[in-house]
Amino acid sequence: MNVKSIGFVGTGVITEAMVRGLLAEPAYALEINVSPRSAHIAETLASEFAAVRIARDNQEVVDRSDMVFLAIRPQVAEDIVRALSFRNGQRVISVVAATERQALIDWIGADVHLVQAIPLPFVAKRQGATAVYPSDDAVAALFDTLGGVVHCESRKEYDLIAAASSMMSTYFGIMETLAGWLEKRGLERAKGHAYVAPLFASLAQKATGPGAEPFSTLSSEFATKGGLNEQVLSDFEKKGGIAALTAALDGVLARIEGRN
Repeated sequence: MNVKSIGFVGTGVITEAMVRGLLAEPAYALEINVSPRSAHIAETLASEFAAVRIARDNQEVVDRSDMVFLAIRPQVAEDIVRALSFRNGQRVISVVAATERQALIDWIGADVHLVQAIPLPFVAKRQGATAVYPSDDAVAALFDTLGGVVHCESRKEYDLIAAASSMMSTYFGIMETLAGWLEKRGLERAKGHAYVAPLFASLAQKATGPGAEPFSTLSSEFATKGGLNEQVLSDFEKKGGIAALTAALDGVLARIEGRN
C-alpha cells in the first residue's frame, strides 16, 4: 500500500478506469473516496470494491483524501474547483483536459502540490503510459502501478503528449474503415474484425518494450520494395494523408496551447 486515501472529484469514465486499476490486486490504496455525481458509476464501484466510499459531496472528497484527483470537464472546472477548500501541502492531480496550469493554481487558491496527468482508459487493466507534469515521485509511483509513466520536463512536452493522445478515435476510425472496406467487398463483418484487431495489436507490440526499433525502421521493414505495404504507404502520402494528419495534430496543439 503506497497511499492511504485517494479522492476523485468527478466520477466519469477516467475515474472509473483509474479506480479499477488502483484496486486490482494487489490494491494500491486503503480507501478511495468518489463524488456522488454520476451516481451509477459511483454506486457500481462501491458495490464492487469495499475500499470505495461515496462522499456526500466534493468537499468531503477533498477533506478525506491525502491525494485528490480533479477528473471533471474543462467547461465546469472553474466553478467546481473554486468552490472547494484544499489543505496547504495537499497533493492534487488534475486530469482536466486543455486547462492552463496557472489557471488551476489560481482556482485552487492554496499552496498544494499540483501535478497534471493524462491517464487513458487502459489504466483500468494497468496498461499504457500516463504523462505527468511536473515530475512527482508519489504520483509517478501511482501511475507506474497503472502501467507506466512518462515524465514531462516542460509544459511544452506535456502539451505535445496531450495532442498525441487525440489520435485514439482516429486509430479506431482507421480500423473501422478497413473493416468496412472488407465488408463491402464480400468479407463478413465478424471475420474482418477478427483479423483487423489482432493485426493492429500485433503491430503495436512490435514497437513496445526494451530494444524496440524506431517507428521509421519498422515502417521500412514492413514496406517491402515493390510490395503491397509500400504501395499503400506511398499512396497515403501522395494523396495527402500524412499532410492531413499533421495539420490535424497542429490544430489540436493550438487548441491545447490556447492559440485558437
